[in-house]
Amino acid sequence: MSLVWVALTGHLNYTNFLFGFALGFFILWILTRFGSSEDKQYFYRVPKILLFILFFFYDMIKANIDVTREILRPKFKMSPGIVAFEHRLKTDFEITMLVNVIALTPGTMVLKISDDRKYIFIHSLYLKDKEKFIERLRNGLESKLIEIIR
Repeated sequence: MSLVWVALTGHLNYTNFLFGFALGFFILWILTRFGSSEDKQYFYRVPKILLFILFFFYDMIKANIDVTREILRPKFKMSPGIVAFEHRLKTDFEITMLVNVIALTPGTMVLKISDDRKYIFIHSLYLKDKEKFIERLRNGLESKLIEIIR
């Protein structure tokens, strides 16, 4: 509906696109108010996606600042390490999405996915406490990604 709005107005810019999205969201909300719960799933998923994007950008900016500080310091204070992360994901798509999000965050890199696909091996530049790292990953990125996808 955003693209239809942009085409009707003839002005392609972010403000017009976002207004078209909000207008389409509102129209769909009115049309599905009395529909089934399956019809309303869109209205629960879109805010979760937006919150995930904000959470990921916050995490990425924080990681960029940490890596930049490390580069500018005369002495390194990083503590690199490798973690075997046992995930709760079910499909290859979910695993791929998590691996991509981890790889996009500076300071972390996915080394390997185990043959049985139960573990993801992650290298981190700042691994002071493995349990805390795993807990943050499980309760942060993984749980938010599961909310969006499932």
